[in-house]
Amino acid sequence: MAAKPSAKDKAWILFDEIVDQAAPDGEHTNPWATNSDGSLRYEPDFDTLTRLLGVPLQLKAASQSGVPALALDVWLSYELRRAGFHPDQTWPRAESPRILPMPISNLLAALPRTERASLQTRLASKSSMSGVTSSSANILGKNYLKQVDVIMTDWATGPELLISTKRMDSSYGKNAANRIEESYGDAKNLRMRHPQAALGFVFGLRSDILTKEPDTAEWLIDLLGKLGNEEDAYHATCLIMFDYDDALPDSDVEETETSALAEPGVDGAEEDEGLQQDTPQDDLGVSLENLPRLDLLHEKIPAGLSASRFLSIMVNHVLDATPVTMHREARRRRRAATPDPAAVGESGIVHDTPVAE
Repeated sequence: MAAKPSAKDKAWILFDEIVDQAAPDGEHTNPWATNSDGSLRYEPDFDTLTRLLGVPLQLKAASQSGVPALALDVWLSYELRRAGFHPDQTWPRAESPRILPMPISNLLAALPRTERASLQTRLASKSSMSGVTSSSANILGKNYLKQVDVIMTDWATGPELLISTKRMDSSYGKNAANRIEESYGDAKNLRMRHPQAALGFVFGLRSDILTKEPDTAEWLIDLLGKLGNEEDAYHATCLIMFDYDDALPDSDVEETETSALAEPGVDGAEEDEGLQQDTPQDDLGVSLENLPRLDLLHEKIPAGLSASRFLSIMVNHVLDATPVTMHREARRRRRAATPDPAAVGESGIVHDTPVAE
């Protein structure tokens, strides 16, 4: 007997459709553009972000379902693919399984068609297979394991990019301090074991905090900026502020994270059969039509916390920390936006100053 689809099952179908429409046949737009002074800037796809953020509202998914925060994870991984990183390197992936180690991806590519199709079906039918695939990733820091929301890693390189995301839509005074304290500790924990990895933090915040709890908003935004300015913490931090009318279900329950005693890498336990990926949307009662309207408040975001600056720093850090023989498509996309070839060194690396959108 098939399990009843959860809010996250329904959300993934909508998320995948939104991303597919943004990148038809896997063809992503180039996010890099040129400023009037010849420097590069990263232009995030905010239209896609707005649609993704509308999914939890459409499903009326409470925070403990994980769906509201997951919208940010899906968008960030999509942006990394826009930047030119391999679709199987950016987790969560755009299809099930959401985490698939590159050796498994390379194995699939090398198999004959019939064997490849059979194995792909097997992998996609489960949200997790012990030691192989997973719906979430745990990374060992200096002292404890941490579930990382958006990640790029491989056995040959170790973690190359680690992004943690948090989201708050209510109960600001009650939860804000805890979220910041957790993020600060996680940054120290991960940075000390993986100093070469691009380490970032993205915070999603509903705009009504500005009127309901302005002092908390001022304090929170100030601390987010400071989190990205310490040499041994995050390389960059980002604030996404959104405004909407329809309220999500109230809940003071914190989002569940993987226990620090779990095995590193993919989840340690095999899960039951998950939702089949070919399940029609109509059968789940979900639709992209008439997604609730949601606005992004760019003007309320300090330049140091902008998504443009954040993504530019993350992508550039990964490329600067790896040989030119790696991530060739990401380098090509960045180079293609450079109007003056002389500005590009022999390594192909362009060092630019990120700007706010």
